[in-house]
Amino acid sequence: MDDHRLVYTLDEALTFMGFGKFQGLALAYSGLGWFSEAMEVMILSFVGPAVKSEWGLSSSEESLITTVVFAGMMSILGGALVTFVAGLLSAFSPNYISLLILRGLAGAGLGSGHVFFSWFMEFVPPSNRGKWMVVFSTFWTFGSVSEAALAWIVMPILTWRWLLALSAIPAFVLLIFIVFMPESPRYLCTKGRITDAHNILDKIAQFNQTSLPSGNLTSDGTNDLDEEFSTSEETPLLSSARKRTTVRKSGFSSFLMLFSPRFFKTTILLWVLYFGNSFVYYGIVLLASELSGSQSKCSSSILLSENVQDASVYINVFITSFAELPGLLTAALLVDRVGRKLSMTIMFIFVCIFLLPLVTLQSNILLTALLSGARMFSMGTFIIANIFAPEIYPTSMRSTGAGVAYAVGRIGGMVCPLVAVGLVTSCHQTAAIILLEALIVLSVVVILLIPFETKGKELVDTMDGVSNSKQVLVVA
Repeated sequence: MDDHRLVYTLDEALTFMGFGKFQGLALAYSGLGWFSEAMEVMILSFVGPAVKSEWGLSSSEESLITTVVFAGMMSILGGALVTFVAGLLSAFSPNYISLLILRGLAGAGLGSGHVFFSWFMEFVPPSNRGKWMVVFSTFWTFGSVSEAALAWIVMPILTWRWLLALSAIPAFVLLIFIVFMPESPRYLCTKGRITDAHNILDKIAQFNQTSLPSGNLTSDGTNDLDEEFSTSEETPLLSSARKRTTVRKSGFSSFLMLFSPRFFKTTILLWVLYFGNSFVYYGIVLLASELSGSQSKCSSSILLSENVQDASVYINVFITSFAELPGLLTAALLVDRVGRKLSMTIMFIFVCIFLLPLVTLQSNILLTALLSGARMFSMGTFIIANIFAPEIYPTSMRSTGAGVAYAVGRIGGMVCPLVAVGLVTSCHQTAAIILLEALIVLSVVVILLIPFETKGKELVDTMDGVSNSKQVLVVA
């Protein structure tokens, strides 16, 4: 026979086809999901202070508005529909309690945000996956910048209610295009639906005006039950009902596998890393608005009028949001060259350096510059961690493993406004910065203890693929 390769893997197919027009569209759609989540998170920097002033809330009540969003994000029952409806309705909240409930529901809608990350990653060739996932992450930065710009335009002339309503629009756009998005071929392979996976790959190849390798598609493992005979000739597109049924059946067993001897240490270390990473990142995000007002309140040496303070909040958040772009560029340069672990370690060290001068009060210009530098590198660590975690786990438990780690990170987001931001508003800025520095040190130690490095390695589909192959995980 002329065909020397009778079979090919999914990663070999993706590498053979390369990154084409389909991946570009997948990037745009999944990136919009990331964009939407960034807007809903960044809005907390503006709504909390505005509602506090209008309704006469205490500092703890203001912080709770942020905390309930992160509490809701721990839900696994989220989706763009929940985000849009709850986000829009929260703009009409008649009182504080109803605002808390609706913002918590909006957070629940964001709970499935990590799925966009994992879904897009499974269409990207392994050789340059790190770089494209960093490109994907720019949507978060653009969402943050867009929210800061929108707040800067809307808040002075309208109210926080308009800001909430307008910020829900990206979630509505997601709902319109979801029916056109295909299922992940890697997911289908793990379910034994090789034919369906091949059909999707074939359509991708046609769309990209290329072809698949010679031979038949194979996987490094499938379930005993072959589901491919229960499907129609036309492959369904993102069948959410089917996916929910599958999640109910296999989600708990995948969760238990996180604590198997093979993954227990890595799982716990990832949880600590995500907690520290999220606490530090969101701490820096919220401090950009909180420090602008608290320094004038806590120090008689820094005097600003109320109007200047209000303007400085938008300016600080806008500038520090833009600072994420060079952070992403740095991450893109490092992630596939020096590896995930070393990249995060280097960036955490720079976050620590930029935050250190803030143990004392600084001028507004220096404050903005230091927070911009800290946010630049904090965003880099945050994104590389989001690349690293899904790569560690096989497809059969990738979404669960990364999703649970992401949920633990959201606990950091919940605690941050109550602790770090609470300390700042109580004129304990030094204690807040020391707390952030301590979590950075803990995160670096955790990174060094994680036994795996995934730079340039292929994804695997099953537990057997992890145990029997060194192509994915190598001991650091």
